[in-house]
Amino acid sequence: MIILCGIASEAPIARVTAELDQLGLPYTLLHQRLFLELPFELNATATGVRGRLTGNGGSVDCAEVTGIYARLMDWRRLPEAREANEAGAAGRDTLRRCQAWHEALSTWIEIAPGRVMNRAAATASNLSKPYQSQLIRHAGFRVPETLVTNAPELVHDFKARHGELVYKSISCQRSVVHLLDRDAMDRLPLIRSCPVQFQQRVKGTNIRVHTVADDVFATRIDTDRVDYRYAHQDGGRAELSPCRLPDDLAERCLHLAEELGLALAGIDLMLADDGDVYCFEVNPSPAFSYFESHTGQPIARAIALALR
Repeated sequence: MIILCGIASEAPIARVTAELDQLGLPYTLLHQRLFLELPFELNATATGVRGRLTGNGGSVDCAEVTGIYARLMDWRRLPEAREANEAGAAGRDTLRRCQAWHEALSTWIEIAPGRVMNRAAATASNLSKPYQSQLIRHAGFRVPETLVTNAPELVHDFKARHGELVYKSISCQRSVVHLLDRDAMDRLPLIRSCPVQFQQRVKGTNIRVHTVADDVFATRIDTDRVDYRYAHQDGGRAELSPCRLPDDLAERCLHLAEELGLALAGIDLMLADDGDVYCFEVNPSPAFSYFESHTGQPIARAIALALR
C-alpha cells in the first residue's frame, strides 16, 4: 500500500495520484485538510510501531505500507486551522485535534519502514542554505564563492574580489535571486538588520535535475534572467527542454541525493561557461510538476513506481 500525504489538489500530489490510478497500484491519500474525518492511531512499543490510518481508500494497517510520498504544508497555515484560531475558545478543540493529527502523522513518517519521499530529518539540510552548501561541496560539486553577512563593508570587499554578485535568502523560504546592481548596492545598509547571502555570479546554462530513487531526469533551462523561475513575471523568457546528463554527472547527482538521505530531490545545477559544474541548492520537496508539464518527462510515474 502506498500513502500520499498532502493537499489532494496540489499539482505534484495530483499527478502522482493520477499515475497510481493509471498503473492500478493501491494507495491511500491522507488529505491533510480533512484531518477531522481521518482518524490516525499510532502505538509505539519496545517491539515496534503499530497503528491504523484512514484515508480515501479506507482503513490501512501501517505495517502494510510500502512507500510514502509526503508533501505536507505547515498545519498552522491550513484554512481550517486559521479559522479555528480566529474563533478563539470555540476553535480550541479543532486546533488541538489538527495539531495532534499532524504530529502523529509526522512521527510515523519519520519511523515508518519502506521508502519515504522524504523524511523530515533528511529535508533539514535545506533549512540553512549555507549549511547545505557545505554538504554539496563535500559531495564533490563546486559551489559559488559565498558570503553571509550583515556588514555592508564586507559586501563591498567581496564584490571587489569576485565581480558580479547575486543575493538570496539564507533560509528554506523561497526567495527570488537578484543581481546586486547599483540600486541594490544603495540599499546595502539595510542588511545590518538581517544577514543576507551573497554569491559570485556564475554564468552558464541552468539545469534542474530530479532524482527519483535511481532515476535521473534533467531539464535544461534557457533564460535571459538571473532567476528563471520568475522570468515571465519580469518580462523575460525561460524555455525548458529535457536533456541527458553525462553518465558521470548523473551518478554524482544520485550520490548527492543519497548522501543527503533524499529519495526524491530537485538539484539545481549550472553548467558554467568555463566548463565547470556548480550546484546551487538541493530541494527536498521539489514542485516537479512545473518541469514535467513543460518537458513531458515521466517524473510522477517514476515516483509512483518507486513507492511500490
